[in-house]
Amino acid sequence: MALTTNEVLQAFRESGAYLKGHFRLTSGLHSPEYLQCALVLQHPDRAERLGRELVDRLHPWRPINLVAAPAIGGLIIGHEVARGLGARFIFTERDANGAMAFRRGFTVEPGERAVVIEDVITTGGSSKEVADALRAAGADVVAAGAIIDRSGGRIDLGVPRVTLATLQVITYPPEQCPLCQNGMPVVKPGSRPAA
Repeated sequence: MALTTNEVLQAFRESGAYLKGHFRLTSGLHSPEYLQCALVLQHPDRAERLGRELVDRLHPWRPINLVAAPAIGGLIIGHEVARGLGARFIFTERDANGAMAFRRGFTVEPGERAVVIEDVITTGGSSKEVADALRAAGADVVAAGAIIDRSGGRIDLGVPRVTLATLQVITYPPEQCPLCQNGMPVVKPGSRPAA
């Protein structure tokens, strides 16, 4: 049976992964909410279940023989999706110039049918960069997926997209952030510095 949005969010709450406060996102935007997927995905049974659910929702674009994700956030869920698809898994990392690149000897075969998988989409920037890197290497990017879409479904990645939960989370440019104006300290969670 398919997971509902409430069941997905309950897994985040039970793991302490749905945080409230004042956060600086990787995009540079500020938000009163943050989803720390690593706290959910640290439990292999939950990671496997979320991965299987994404696999089920990617069914219309099969066969898929390559899954790519941005490091670090997309690593665990991307690997789980690849396992469920019986596909190969690779990931991008930032190079010396800050661009997403395939390193560690990863290669892409021209014409491979690929999907981009990420933990959380806010602006879609990382997913777009991974898709661009795949296309530059000759892959056919057929879809993208994420556990959570924080954009309320507004982000256009240029390919069909599946998510397990879509949220409308408030974000602010730093200069317009009411949390900053009220003197609330800002926290930068996650794996890389904000823009």
